[in-house]
Amino acid sequence: MIKRFHRLPLLGLLISTPLASPLALAQTSEPLHWTDQVAVEGDTAAAAQASRGAAIPAPSADTPGAQEAADDIAADPLPALDGQPAGGIGLSGGLGEDTSASDDAHSLPSLPRLFELALRNDAKLASQRYDAEATQQNVPMSVAGLKPQVSASASYLYQKSDNYYTDNPEYDPDNELSNVGDDYEARYQGVTRDKTWQVQVTQPLFSLERWRKVGKAKAQSDVAELKVAVGERDLALDVAKSYLDAFLASRKLGLLDSKEKSLELQVKQAQRAYDLGVGDRINLLESRSRLDQAVSDKLQAENELDNALSVLERFTGQLPTFTGSRLGDLGALDLQGDYGDEQQWLTRVGDNVEVQLGKQQEEVAKAETGVRRAGHYPELDLSMGYSHRDSNDPYRESKDTSATLRLNVPIYQGGYTTASVRQGELSLQSSRSSYVNALNVARQEVRKRLRSLRGDARQIEALKRSIDSSNLFLEAAERGEQLGLRDLVDVLDARADLYDQRIKLVSTIRQYLLDRLNLKAAVGALDTQDLVDTMKILRQVTG
Repeated sequence: MIKRFHRLPLLGLLISTPLASPLALAQTSEPLHWTDQVAVEGDTAAAAQASRGAAIPAPSADTPGAQEAADDIAADPLPALDGQPAGGIGLSGGLGEDTSASDDAHSLPSLPRLFELALRNDAKLASQRYDAEATQQNVPMSVAGLKPQVSASASYLYQKSDNYYTDNPEYDPDNELSNVGDDYEARYQGVTRDKTWQVQVTQPLFSLERWRKVGKAKAQSDVAELKVAVGERDLALDVAKSYLDAFLASRKLGLLDSKEKSLELQVKQAQRAYDLGVGDRINLLESRSRLDQAVSDKLQAENELDNALSVLERFTGQLPTFTGSRLGDLGALDLQGDYGDEQQWLTRVGDNVEVQLGKQQEEVAKAETGVRRAGHYPELDLSMGYSHRDSNDPYRESKDTSATLRLNVPIYQGGYTTASVRQGELSLQSSRSSYVNALNVARQEVRKRLRSLRGDARQIEALKRSIDSSNLFLEAAERGEQLGLRDLVDVLDARADLYDQRIKLVSTIRQYLLDRLNLKAAVGALDTQDLVDTMKILRQVTG
């Protein structure tokens, strides 16, 4: 039984929804946050804002321009971190303007919906389907070789010739034959007009080669169906990969945009301090270098987003939009890390569609070898026919009925049949080796994806702890900056590190989701529900 990509009934409902509409999943009305917001004890919001001026250690009043520099630097507030003020607040879940989770959720196109569009629009898959339908016609074509072959024909003959009668016009057949009458008139004139029709029926009684061709055609039809199943699976993985690439790039853009603003402020403050003689040129150059790198990373993320969307457009025929960039409570994200015993997964690789394809191609090669071997066997046909001829020459008129048994025994064809059989046997060995290779590749893929999933889960947990630690360090840096014990650059560095860690965490989640889909594909268990589950996790990520 050939397992095609299973499409859930839910997709029928998705077709009627707009492209950018997500699945009807549970939404939260309030944005989730990576950590609880931590308020600075004993400080009011006004006091916290007033204390921003200690970004650069306050120089003494005797330093020329020191007080002016401190006033200028203090005039610039810190950029918002994910939409929240930077003073005494933990790493929030949003990016940019603080919007509700439900608003951002609608910025995510539905992955199952895009896959449904891709199934209809992808030209490569359409080509495979047409090829499969064309290959299926081999079955009735081969069966036709076992059925009676009926043919009918009609002909008209006009013939003008020179003969004994035309060369001897004085000859009269009545002198030799009595009562000839006009029977020889056509021959006297040398003109013949015949009208003939006939019906022929041929029935193969024994043909081992034709019988085996039927089995071969059915095996080829199954191979074509499996190729379509492989195409659907590959399309699902390609759409999912491009979708996750676009998702990562959109979130990366939001984080890098906030990081760029933070670094722009750092450069501005370093420039002011340097111009007033209280700053270091090295700090200024370092700030500019880091800002340029952030701009470069942002441009790269924009290109990655455009490329991913372009691939999705090629698959689906429509250009989806990823307008949101917020992240939710990543700390509350609970991903499966234990996928059970490896051997249990390995026992399921027989359901892998490429393994099934390799096995079925072996069956085709086996059937082809059987067809070639049948060339050694005789064939027996029965042929029956009826013909009727009308002519202007009465002696040419006829009605014939015939029945013929024809036995064809192959005796010697110069070694062709033997070589053909050997060729088929070698092709069979090649197909068996290809099947074993597909089986080994599927097993390797299972082991690889299981290792990756376990590693991804551990890495995600480690990044969560790292972000927690970095968040605490940011709070400490902000508190120290308020008290004049830390430099503003330390605060900005801590914030930039948080952006980088969150980008890395989203990237790891993307890889986790890809590994999970590929693991399901490796055991032939990938279906639409896995795409729905992927959307659920992404909605947890976006909050």
